[in-house]
Formats: sequence, C-alpha cells, structure tokens
Amino acid sequence: MGFILYLIIGGIIGWLAGLILGKDIPGGIIGNIIAGIIGAWIGGLIFPDMGPVVWDMAIIPALIGAIILVAILSLILKAMRK
Repeated sequence: MGFILYLIIGGIIGWLAGLILGKDIPGGIIGNIIAGIIGAWIGGLIFPDMGPVVWDMAIIPALIGAIILVAILSLILKAMRK
C-alpha cells in the first residue's frame, strides 16, 4: 500500500511542478509520477530534512526538486526541437 501512495504523491508533486512552471510534462500521468519521484530524490539531496514528510517523501524539497527537473527537461526538449 505504501508503494501506491508513494506513486500517488509523486504524481501530485510532478503535476504541481508542471502547473507552477506552466509547462506540460511529457508522458502525461506517468511523466508526472516520474518527475515527482525523481524531483523528490533531487530535492532530498539539496534540502535534506526540510518540511513536512508524507510516506517518506518530504513535500517541499520534492516540489522544489520536481520544479528544477521540469525546468531542465523543458530546456532540453526545447533545444531538441530546434
């Protein structure tokens, strides 16, 4: 059950990061989940032990990490289209 909740929270974090930046994450729901989980990992490296934790995922660092990931991914995809 914990794994499913981790995926749901990762999807919400990825979706919020896309909304904040105004960018669509490629891959839809799966892309949101992946961006949220990788963002949580990146945010955990940059800001350890910060903010509220839900199912072993610190929410604020996860959101910051997902925003960083979406911004970098957006720049890479924009450069590839040219």
